[in-house]
Amino acid sequence: MELTVHPSLQKSYPGCLFGAIFYEGITVGETPSMLKGRLHFFLETTHTELQEQEVTTRGAVQEWRDLLKQNSVSVSRYRHSAESLLRRVKKEAQLSGPHSAVDVNNLFSMQYGLPVGCYDRAKTVGNVTIRLGTEEDSMPALNGREVTLTGWPILADDRGPFGSPYVDSQRTAVTEKTTSALQIGFLPPSFSQEQADRLLESWANMFTQVHGGQATHTAYKVNVH
Repeated sequence: MELTVHPSLQKSYPGCLFGAIFYEGITVGETPSMLKGRLHFFLETTHTELQEQEVTTRGAVQEWRDLLKQNSVSVSRYRHSAESLLRRVKKEAQLSGPHSAVDVNNLFSMQYGLPVGCYDRAKTVGNVTIRLGTEEDSMPALNGREVTLTGWPILADDRGPFGSPYVDSQRTAVTEKTTSALQIGFLPPSFSQEQADRLLESWANMFTQVHGGQATHTAYKVNVH
């Protein structure tokens, strides 16, 4: 699999970085007690903190809202995934995924206020391109709805869109049968290449501590037009 960033993003999302981690030989299953404990503590603490502060003050939540607004996305109606997760935690300090990969992914996303997606590489077809979504780009999403991705940065393979900072597709969802995965962190322009590399290394180390396997990572920067 090759991953490339399309020039269509240069005008709409200049300076953004897409942090890609490629995993091989992983084992996805029930979330281990160590991670459950860490996630529970994080959720309880974050729930308490959010009673006194706005979700938009956490990490890069506001920066992503501003970027999406600039691309005519209605951020009050279509929130990026990190903001949606944190709003759920603000209401109730409970959040549990169907397996370990979702729980790790959600923890990464909430800690930094960043949209993060994880995809089964065996379910992708051909190479992957990160490009600007158009009104013709739609997919059956994990939320059970057909979503259109106009104005969003999206991941697409030879079969079409499968990922975005908003929601991901059913087609490439990670399951307990997944052994090879692609994880994407959508990083705004405030992140430097060095910061992105450090963050990806930290995420890869934690993910492989839970799931085993090997990881390699690269941060792809959108050039300024």
